[in-house]
Amino acid sequence: MRLSSIAILASAFLFAAVSSLVAASFAVTQVEATTEIQIRQALDESQMGWAEVQADGLQLHLTGTAPSEARRFAALTVAGRIIDASRVIDGMNVTPAEQIAAPKFSVEILRNEGTLSLIGLIPAETDREALVARLNKLKGVEEVSDLLDVAAHRVPDGWSPALDYAVKALNIVPRSKISVEASRVSVTGMADSPAERNQMETALKKAAPREIKLKLDISAPRPVIAPFTLRFLIEDGAPRFDACSADTEEARAEILAAAASAGLEGAARCTIGLGVPAPEWSEAATKSIAALAKLKGGSVTFSDADITLIAAEGTEQGLFDDVVGELENGLPELFTLHAVLPETPEKGEEGPPEFTATLSPEGLLQMRGRMTDEQSRSAIVSLAQARFGSDAVHNGARLDETLPKGWSIRVLTALEALAKLSNGAVVVTPDTVSVSGNTGLESASDEITGLLSDKLGEAEDFSVEVVYQEKLDPQANVPEPEQCIAELKQIQEVKKINFEPGSATIDAESMGVMDDISEVLKACGPFRMEVAGHTDSQGRETMNQQLSANRAQAVLNELRMRRVLTASFSAKGYGEEFPIADNGTEEGREANRRIEFTLLTTDATEDESSLEDHARSAQEDAASAASDEETAAEDAPAASAEDGSGDATEEGSGDD
Repeated sequence: MRLSSIAILASAFLFAAVSSLVAASFAVTQVEATTEIQIRQALDESQMGWAEVQADGLQLHLTGTAPSEARRFAALTVAGRIIDASRVIDGMNVTPAEQIAAPKFSVEILRNEGTLSLIGLIPAETDREALVARLNKLKGVEEVSDLLDVAAHRVPDGWSPALDYAVKALNIVPRSKISVEASRVSVTGMADSPAERNQMETALKKAAPREIKLKLDISAPRPVIAPFTLRFLIEDGAPRFDACSADTEEARAEILAAAASAGLEGAARCTIGLGVPAPEWSEAATKSIAALAKLKGGSVTFSDADITLIAAEGTEQGLFDDVVGELENGLPELFTLHAVLPETPEKGEEGPPEFTATLSPEGLLQMRGRMTDEQSRSAIVSLAQARFGSDAVHNGARLDETLPKGWSIRVLTALEALAKLSNGAVVVTPDTVSVSGNTGLESASDEITGLLSDKLGEAEDFSVEVVYQEKLDPQANVPEPEQCIAELKQIQEVKKINFEPGSATIDAESMGVMDDISEVLKACGPFRMEVAGHTDSQGRETMNQQLSANRAQAVLNELRMRRVLTASFSAKGYGEEFPIADNGTEEGREANRRIEFTLLTTDATEDESSLEDHARSAQEDAASAASDEETAAEDAPAASAEDGSGDATEEGSGDD
């Protein structure tokens, strides 16, 4: 009885314990599940679906791979807002840095004269302060706005050369937007004229490193065309333009379409410019071209609002009358038409009088044929000598007083046209003026057509067959700086530049050497060069250094007086510092007394100023030449006086 009571009591206690344990276990499981759900929802709302959540009793394990250290910490923070942060066990990994894609580094540099802005993302290794300092040193820059962001990633290949080149390019194009990426630079800018645009593009291309992919978009205002000229011909069934002008893109498209309908094949050039005489220019041009196509031969020439249509010889009178009448009635009101049907010459009739002038590739001019009188011949020869050089002109033309009125004007105009060519010929007859040849000037055909149309007047026929050749273009065929320096050294290997003893005055016999050097530099275009003076070791060192500097400056002055652009050249004296031979012998001292021309490297900030110098005009050099001559005159006696006390032995040993 007693044992049974104890058993019952023990069973009750055991049941209660088991029940409590089951209830506690259920409660813990329920808490774990609830906590996991709450934290999972919070992480999803924070866009952290990569994080895994697992509850273990009162502890919470976070696992998964975070995209960055910052996101890992953010996940811990989210969990810590729901449960005690001490219960959160961090088991998360972080994506390795090398697996994160590097950002695209790029910079937009905007310059409008004195204001400059930097926008973009650069590597942290880029010396930002040094970059801004370089930009502040650019001439004309008054304010630099730094709006750059920085990212700590590896510097991509080609980034530094591209950024360096962009800074240099800012000196060439003062109004520009320069976009920089690794190994890529895009320059968008404005020039004041087409000629300046060509100079900018040439300088930009020369300064660009080979590893840089360069894109240029330099715009220039439209040129003023005076007179506004168009000339379209059909000869032997072949249409062509001698000159074409338009006032808008739409007008150009309409004119070229009319020419294509008339049989013109291939690409044709038509200049868009200012100075159009009437808004209906394209309408008048297209109708005139269509009229010439109906005649199947001849020429139509516009000089402003004056139109001259000359039919081909042999054109039927009835067809000519119909086409001309239709054109006259269809032209806009401002335009006037002068139409000519040439008479067919009788068989056996003697050919017309003629004047011919031929310009050789070497620049020699031969004139043949007829001139009216002695006064006209004198004027023609004077013009030829002024255009081609006194020694280059040979006149073999005879006088003929029976020549038609206006003959001399036609001859003078033809010579003016020939002067725009590198080589070619002109033929003048009573009926026509023909110009043919080669040129390195792309606009030569337009300019010659405008000249003939303006000078000869309406109803006068002429032909222009001019071929542009890139090899003759002075802008396209400028020698490389290294080649120019090599030519200067070759000149001095034959005969060096010598000076009067103990002074900075170039001796008379060396003036021919200076002429040769000047011709080379005129053909070379702008580049950075140092004119360096050197002496032997006799005399005082300070006096030798001053003498060498004065001599280098004297050479630079002589170049300026010969109209060489010297804005990017510098003169420097090195005295006796760098001998190239033994100063213990007379031959060695003679070799050490020298002038050297050295190409300066296009490195760091020095190149920036040189590129700016390239943009200076010839007028600036010419204006400074007179001042430099006075300086040279003052320097020469001073050098002699100084040399007299410190370099006297050099004078006695045959100083150059």
